[in-house]
Amino acid sequence: MEQTLYQRYLSLLQQELIPAMGCTEPIALAYCAAAAWQAAGGGAPELAVQVEVTVSGNIIKNVKSVIVPNTGGLRGIETAVAAGLVSGQPDRKLEVLAALEPSQQVQIRSLLRRSIIRVFPAQNDELLYIEICLRQKNGGTARAVLQGNHINLLLVERDGKVIHQGRRLENSGKPAHPMSVREIYDFAQEADIQDLEPLVGRQIDCNLAIAQAGMEGSWGANVGRTLRQVYGEDVRFLARAFAAAGSDARMSGCEMPVIIVSGSGNQGITASVPVAVYAKAVGADRERLLRAVTLSDLVTIHQKTGIGCLSAFCGATCAGCGAGAGIAYLLGGDYKTVAHTIVNALAVVSGMVCDGAKASCAAKIAAAIDAGILGYELYCHGQEFLDGDGIIRKGVDNTIGNVGRMARSGMRETDRVILDIMCGC
Repeated sequence: MEQTLYQRYLSLLQQELIPAMGCTEPIALAYCAAAAWQAAGGGAPELAVQVEVTVSGNIIKNVKSVIVPNTGGLRGIETAVAAGLVSGQPDRKLEVLAALEPSQQVQIRSLLRRSIIRVFPAQNDELLYIEICLRQKNGGTARAVLQGNHINLLLVERDGKVIHQGRRLENSGKPAHPMSVREIYDFAQEADIQDLEPLVGRQIDCNLAIAQAGMEGSWGANVGRTLRQVYGEDVRFLARAFAAAGSDARMSGCEMPVIIVSGSGNQGITASVPVAVYAKAVGADRERLLRAVTLSDLVTIHQKTGIGCLSAFCGATCAGCGAGAGIAYLLGGDYKTVAHTIVNALAVVSGMVCDGAKASCAAKIAAAIDAGILGYELYCHGQEFLDGDGIIRKGVDNTIGNVGRMARSGMRETDRVILDIMCGC
């Protein structure tokens, strides 16, 4: 592979595979709040007298039902913001709440009781937008704006003066550099393992750890544990069960980090854990596993690029298809096998909607992985979905493009209706 192209894909993994503790939308709120609080001068949380939070619809949707870590089981936008103010450590980014002590939960609850945090819907078309304006007792003010992805601080102001100016991220749905499944396959084949281990290796180890915790504890609806109890140790079901268990724990406030993909911990789990479960079952070595998860991650990112960071399209679908592709590669599949696995999987599950982050995400993950595995099994048995079957088009990248168009443009009204339903409108 040409060196410039190689570095482009490696840089993409470096940008995407980052740690987060908790669901990324409430943690992004906490991160933005911490940045605003630090800009205002920090200090004790009781100094805050007014906090106004303006957010895009998908933030509202994805924060409503998940537990914010290290808050004692609390949920919601106000909780995430209060936790960020109490933390006051924006340098930790999506691990901003990791250092909170149990004693600080008292400060979080005190802030919430004072009802000084007010939430407003953003009047713009941004997919991911958070703006936090606050005022302290001494009259000091600060403003922080996060836009485009979960860690992109677009602007930070203190008393009306800009102290940080970031880069606006476009919502065009078009990557700066187009991707292809052929390039992804070649990169996964040729990448230096020394480049992959610190990134993908950390992802595998970290995400397997929370999956194991989910399987051992009682979290959410216990989707993972239920799958294992019902279907046993068959690898095709065990792969679904362990990934679902990771989401069970994460959506219920488990205080373990996850390495995310496409801004999502659930997608990071879905793209990696099933492939690792298969690797253990078939005795694949570490190198083969690293290459397979690399392929899974990049296939997931390829699909999500055309959709956008947040939408009405369930991101687990992309990662489930990515996992199917990774499993196909792990088991010796060539490029053609990987490509057909993706197309078959998308033909099955590309209609699944996102109605916010919550306990049932674990079940959607299981369904998406099932589609990925089925896509592979179909091709192994000489079966495939063909050009013209619904949104399927000849060429895997054309099919991915169609799904992106459907999710990004076709499901805009779906997203609005889902939000209305969730808000009781």
